[in-house]
Amino acid sequence: MNRLLLLLAPVGLCLAACSTTRTPGAVGTAPNQFAADSILRRIATAQDQRQTAVLRTYLQSPKSSYRRAAAMAFASVQDRAALPDLLSALSDADSQVRQATAYALGQTADSAAAPVLASQIATETDAQARRYQWEALGRCVGRTSLPLLLRVPPSTDTLQAVGQAWGLYRAGLRGVTSEAAVRRVVTLLAAAQPYGARLAAANALARTARLDLTQYEAPITAAATADARYPVRVAATTSLSKVKSTALPATLSGILRRDADYRVRVAALRAMNAGMYLPVKEAAWAALDDASNQVAVTAAEFFLTHATGETGKLFLDRANRLANWRVRSTLLAAALHHAAAEEKPGIRAVIEQRFSTATDVYEKSFLLKALGEDPAAYAFVEQATFAPNQVPVISTYGIEALVALRSRPDFPVAQQPLFVSTLEKALATNDVALIGTAATALREPKLEMRGAFRNTELLRQAQSRIALPRDIEAWQALQQALDFLANKTTPTPLPSAAAQHPIDWALVQTIPATQRAVVHTSRGDVVLRLRVEEAPGSVASFVQLVRQGFYANKNFHRVVPNFVAQGGCPRGDGWGGTDYTLRSEFADLRYGEGAVGLASAGKDTESCQWFITHAPTHHLDGRYTIFAQVERGMDVVHRLDIGDRISSVELL
Repeated sequence: MNRLLLLLAPVGLCLAACSTTRTPGAVGTAPNQFAADSILRRIATAQDQRQTAVLRTYLQSPKSSYRRAAAMAFASVQDRAALPDLLSALSDADSQVRQATAYALGQTADSAAAPVLASQIATETDAQARRYQWEALGRCVGRTSLPLLLRVPPSTDTLQAVGQAWGLYRAGLRGVTSEAAVRRVVTLLAAAQPYGARLAAANALARTARLDLTQYEAPITAAATADARYPVRVAATTSLSKVKSTALPATLSGILRRDADYRVRVAALRAMNAGMYLPVKEAAWAALDDASNQVAVTAAEFFLTHATGETGKLFLDRANRLANWRVRSTLLAAALHHAAAEEKPGIRAVIEQRFSTATDVYEKSFLLKALGEDPAAYAFVEQATFAPNQVPVISTYGIEALVALRSRPDFPVAQQPLFVSTLEKALATNDVALIGTAATALREPKLEMRGAFRNTELLRQAQSRIALPRDIEAWQALQQALDFLANKTTPTPLPSAAAQHPIDWALVQTIPATQRAVVHTSRGDVVLRLRVEEAPGSVASFVQLVRQGFYANKNFHRVVPNFVAQGGCPRGDGWGGTDYTLRSEFADLRYGEGAVGLASAGKDTESCQWFITHAPTHHLDGRYTIFAQVERGMDVVHRLDIGDRISSVELL
């Protein structure tokens, strides 16, 4: 499935005899916190089963560690009925309980908590707890209560500055901001501020929607070009996309040419737009040969999206000289996209020929994606999509390309009935990706399918064939399409995706607190430390799958530059999973560089797919379970690309 983020067919499992585990060695075998403490197991079980009443009792425990665990459990449960209990726990005698409570309140995002949090900040005696309360306040404030977040902390209290910056970031993610808030964020971006404040401030500017940051060009440029920490430079460079300035093309070109970190160079390319195409063109052209394939791919995407006044032949000639198939395929898409009418047949023929001779399924898939730039390729793409015994990766990219073709303004009106026939063909299959993508297209407003598609019985038949909870994403897409076509104003409730898959405590108790796993890939090894104490259910599932050999010979099917590398899908296209789902486990962990999270289609739909972040990606915090952290091999992670192989995963 297109889980994550961004944005899930049973698979035969290896017998226990083919386990890739070995006895834990010198890395440490200390038992985890659940091994000898049945109360912590009971609290974690109540969290997993969403038992608010049980957790309330532990908030009153005489033992502070249990009160803290219960408070943290509500960060996953997210039941607003527990708000009075959590507000009361904000005044707990133990600062760690107050800290956990603030985190849980932030996860509920209930505006009623905002004034209580603000009051607690004013009287809080523990600096770390206060920092958490600031961030939680940012998750809870609305437009009228935003001023609660703008009090200027004492200049000597660096943790208050950090907390306020994160609070402003969390508010900005929800679109809650003001000119006063932006001014405060910019002051927190200054070099004299602590790193945590600068990081949050830069991300607040980058991710708060609809900002005009033109008047702040100088301080943002200073951060983008001179900050000592690459995550700040990445976010500040991204923020420059919201600046209107004649100097901006030169600034971004300079960052692209000179910054030593590939992630900052990726951000510079993404901040460029069509309006500055001519002055940045040469820098972007040179980036096609960047030592990092992630930069080169982003450069090709820039030309696909923003090039103006170019011929298709320019991009075709350059594509034919490139060795990396992903960069080449993206540039071929640019060639077809920007080609004059007389150029298109020749370029289309080149892409179709490459598709016919390519042996890598991911390259073939990207070539179909490239053909999504020309409606004249519709018949070729459809034939490839529905070819007998077609591999899932190719058919998935194919149906996405067909939807992209129908979405183009130059798609012939005479061919629109053909698209309806294509959707019917997809819905009649047993392929969840074809079904889910077709259903999603039906409710795309700009395609205007209400009048064109009338065979709703086909949708119901497809829904009856869906296996729950495994294929919840396809089921949801079908139900949403049915509601859309019926013009329902109140959506049909969706089934809970949380399967009866309780935490395997017998297994959890055998996993050391410092359990490692090594992912053997075609690019090298990546060593993970599993976070069993923060995500016991997720880690137990991962360990069980590893022991069964589940991940052997899987691929990284999704790699987004300066975001994530994602793998573990049994289909290889993002739509595959296990026959069970897991409930989300949102501990006090953050998506820094090398965090390993479980992909999902929404809360409580996690399965077997996981991703590794290239850099701090804090908008994922509290939304996707973190179950591991890269300890060694980030250099490998940065080199991973779509189609790279996971030969096996081994427990150390």
